[in-house]
Amino acid sequence: MLREDINNAVKDAMRAKDERKLSTLRMVNSTIKNADIEARGQGKPPLTDADLLSLLQKMIKQRQESVELYDKGGRAELAAQEREEIAIISAYLPKQMSEADVKAAISAAIASTGAAGMKDMGKVIAELKGKYAGQMDFGKASGMVKAALTG
Repeated sequence: MLREDINNAVKDAMRAKDERKLSTLRMVNSTIKNADIEARGQGKPPLTDADLLSLLQKMIKQRQESVELYDKGGRAELAAQEREEIAIISAYLPKQMSEADVKAAISAAIASTGAAGMKDMGKVIAELKGKYAGQMDFGKASGMVKAALTG
């Protein structure tokens, strides 16, 4: 589904002569194809939509880091370009969960896995990734899981 959406958006961007969107979506397609090739080399099937969502989140995170560096370096035009790419890629992610929703999901995951301490953190994160791929920032969520398991 997600691949089709992106491929259709590439065609639409070509028709509309939207160069920024076209180049960004071509880069996304390239990254997806490279990840598929890597998975095939390891004997795995092509990426699922959940895998694609985490790949898109990784791309967004890379661009956010670049924006910070460009802002520090006084390169406003490059920072703006990265922000545009973030907006284009973000359009293919599901709506992000609010902090309250993330806390509720963490509590539910802890209860369903029977997690009792830090040794069970991996189980909780795995369950969250399975259910909420693309909907939460797992960097922040892991800190919240850690706090919930230690507190």
